[in-house]
Amino acid sequence: MARSEIKAAAGEAIEPADRMLQILTHSARLFATKGFDGTSMRDIAEACGISKSLLYHHFTDKDEIYARIALGSTQRLCEFVQDRLPEGASPPDRVRAFMTATGDYFQRYRSNWIASTAAFWSDPEQRRRKERMMWRDRYEGLIRQLIQDAIDAGDFRPVDVPLTGRLVLSSLNWMHRWYKPEKGMTPAQIADAYFDLIFNGLKAR
Repeated sequence: MARSEIKAAAGEAIEPADRMLQILTHSARLFATKGFDGTSMRDIAEACGISKSLLYHHFTDKDEIYARIALGSTQRLCEFVQDRLPEGASPPDRVRAFMTATGDYFQRYRSNWIASTAAFWSDPEQRRRKERMMWRDRYEGLIRQLIQDAIDAGDFRPVDVPLTGRLVLSSLNWMHRWYKPEKGMTPAQIADAYFDLIFNGLKAR
């Protein structure tokens, strides 16, 4: 339960920052399950247990909420993955850590992932779009650098680094279209299996 929800349950006043977090959290869940068009400001207000006027006090419209979720999710993903790269590990292990950390992030923040994926290219506000692209490029640049490090160390054969990076990210980014939490492996385990398939191949040893 989020800090804001705990305060609300206890009858305590919710601080503006907590209220913003509450709104963004509930909005992400609604956008992920009902889609942008299927979610109204009334739906968001009811999910948060607040009035529409209070909701409009914090956000101009639904588009602003959607854009904030997309930007925040992209930034947090990059920081989350970078923080989980093991220092001193071999280059291939750092590539594996990048992939499994991405799977772990997806599992923890699935609603934000799904909402932000759908919203990535739709924000009409240029400044927010440029900032989101900056974080996306930083995340993609990270996996490319890790792959290049593994090549330089002689662990991977020389390959087209941008192409390989796109293969890695494509395998991870589309997980939300088919993944079912109640079936089989966790997202981190799936990412680990992808690592083995991509970098060790299908050919029998």
